[in-house]
Amino acid sequence: MTRRRTTRVLAASAAALTAVTLSACASSDRDSGGNEGGGESGGTLVFGAAGDPKMFDPAFASDGETFRVARQIHEGLLGNELGGTDPVPELAEDWEVSEDGLEYTFELQQDVKFHDGTDFNAEAVCFNFDRWYNFEGLAQSPSATPYYQDVFGGFASTPDTPSIYESCEATDESTAVIRLTRVTSKFPSALALPAFSIQSPTALQEYDADNLSGSEDALTYSEYATEHPVGTGPFKFESWDRGNGEVTIVRNDDYWGEKAKLDKVIFRTISDGNTRRQELQAGSIDGYDFVAPADYETLEGEGAQVLVRDPFNILYLGFNAGGVAGTTANPALQDPRVRQAIIHAIDRETIVNSLLPEGAEVATQFMPPTVDGWADDVTTYDYDVEKAKSLLAEAGATGTTLKFYYPTEVSRPYLPDPAAMFQVINQNLLDAGFTVEATALPWNPDYLNAVQAGLQSDIHLLGWTGDYNDAYNFIGTFFGPKADGLAKAEFGAFSNPEIFAALEEGDAAPDPADRTEKYQEANRLIMDYLPGVPISHSPPALVVSERVQGLEPSPLTAEVFSTVSLND
Repeated sequence: MTRRRTTRVLAASAAALTAVTLSACASSDRDSGGNEGGGESGGTLVFGAAGDPKMFDPAFASDGETFRVARQIHEGLLGNELGGTDPVPELAEDWEVSEDGLEYTFELQQDVKFHDGTDFNAEAVCFNFDRWYNFEGLAQSPSATPYYQDVFGGFASTPDTPSIYESCEATDESTAVIRLTRVTSKFPSALALPAFSIQSPTALQEYDADNLSGSEDALTYSEYATEHPVGTGPFKFESWDRGNGEVTIVRNDDYWGEKAKLDKVIFRTISDGNTRRQELQAGSIDGYDFVAPADYETLEGEGAQVLVRDPFNILYLGFNAGGVAGTTANPALQDPRVRQAIIHAIDRETIVNSLLPEGAEVATQFMPPTVDGWADDVTTYDYDVEKAKSLLAEAGATGTTLKFYYPTEVSRPYLPDPAAMFQVINQNLLDAGFTVEATALPWNPDYLNAVQAGLQSDIHLLGWTGDYNDAYNFIGTFFGPKADGLAKAEFGAFSNPEIFAALEEGDAAPDPADRTEKYQEANRLIMDYLPGVPISHSPPALVVSERVQGLEPSPLTAEVFSTVSLND
């Protein structure tokens, strides 16, 4: 185990974005009529999704497939620039920040209506902020509102867990003033997250949107979330055919901005990557995400365009290694030597070279090097099977059984082929002297519920695509204290006051240089504690066929479909 100093290499800016062409859907799925709503082409785009969404109330969402649909329907005060990671105005025309960094005044777009005809105004903005702050019961569970808790902290009814939210005031129809209890690096950039979309107060109340049932690890959502989501976006929700894995959205002809060019978008769940490729080649879909690197050349040779995003993600092997009584499934993982043995056992270089696309790189920490706060002197762990065996023997843990969970029926930006990744890591662990008990589960909801609850797996494959360009969005989301004062249950709900302090100090630092230094220290502490194995940063790709134009790839995997048109 060594401290390594290397030269930090910043990723170059992406080349100017170009219009993208792709092929048509099967004739049974495409409308050929004109666009009466102000666009250019009309028609229906069919997109192959890698998994089912959970539902469509973004306040309760945490998965990419839910957000893929939700960001077409809903909008927030801020959005992200097309093809980039910086926040830009969306429902807010502009904003100002007070000198103390605690008060944000948002000037709002005017003459905007929600899909149900409700006026968008400052009162609607405050309704949504107060809604999140006043969540009760199951809505306060980490699995229900992970983004709210990551950004804002606690709720109105949790005085022992403070919130950074103080109040929202509608000073007039088009001005909302949001006051915070302390400075945070997350604000206002986090408002570009789909989780903080502004939704219709009328619909939220009519369909009892906050009424969750079930249990913390198996939530049941309201009728609003599954059948009646209402935003201000360029598309409106039409239907969700769960049995056939299809979500349909249609153009909002009353949209306040530039109207969508397409009449309709269908998101069709096709969990198997090979099947997605075959459907594109057959003309049954217009595009899909998470292209297998081995398919790039073939698809491009057939005329499709593979759109490679800049890497802005992390793939990791998470440990359920909490030191808090009752929160770890395997006491052996509380021994740092066992955790070190696991990371030394994994051949990350081979994984990057054989399973991930060109441009992927081995990760040394849990955030990409393009984010301020990345440290060039963290403790590193080379691939060394003999070292892994030695550490296990020293800990008296040779032969330790690890319950290894991995997902099925999904591809993710950081994990294009979960089964192949599992096979390599599984063999690495066996070679080092571990025993592996494998469990494969469908991604949504089985796998996510199992690993995020934290008490079933010992180790698991998961990852993260950044939501905005801030260190806390990566390492704070993973390892910062949650409402219960512990790190995420996914990592065994560990308690590490040094890591927590560094993260909290970085988040609250008003000076950018001081903030960067605190986040660098947090990265050093995290890699010494070792709550998991950071594996890689990977440039994920989506593919589109030649008859669709205008889709711009996003490093955040936050593509919008309102710019897309069909070229017949």
